[in-house]
Amino acid sequence: MYDISSGRALGPGIRGFITAQGRDSPKETNGFVFKECKVTGDGQAYLGRPWRVYSRVLFYKTEMPGIIVPAGWILGIIRERSKQLLTYAEHDCYGAGADTSKRVSWEKRLSTSTVMGMTSLGYINAEGWLNGQP
Repeated sequence: MYDISSGRALGPGIRGFITAQGRDSPKETNGFVFKECKVTGDGQAYLGRPWRVYSRVLFYKTEMPGIIVPAGWILGIIRERSKQLLTYAEHDCYGAGADTSKRVSWEKRLSTSTVMGMTSLGYINAEGWLNGQP
């Protein structure tokens, strides 16, 4: 989980990607969570594309302007038959780019308890690495 106040998309005429996350196994505890962020930019951008077949990304309470491509996500290098293994989701996002009515059919609708788990400190400290930090 990153505490980022804003992220910037590419300039005019270039369609970019905000994320390219990858997990090799469903047992891996990692993923990208964008919590209470603001996306800005001039060109169009996808929310993300998978880097591996178990890719996991959540945008939570994020401001999304109209630069977000309506489909939201793209498969990229992942085969069509593997799309059900991906976890791409949005929860309580707002702005012109947060309209999910034209999103890809394989975007997940996560339960409130799953979202709360992914947006808590416990999610990024699943392996206890924060315990040894100053």
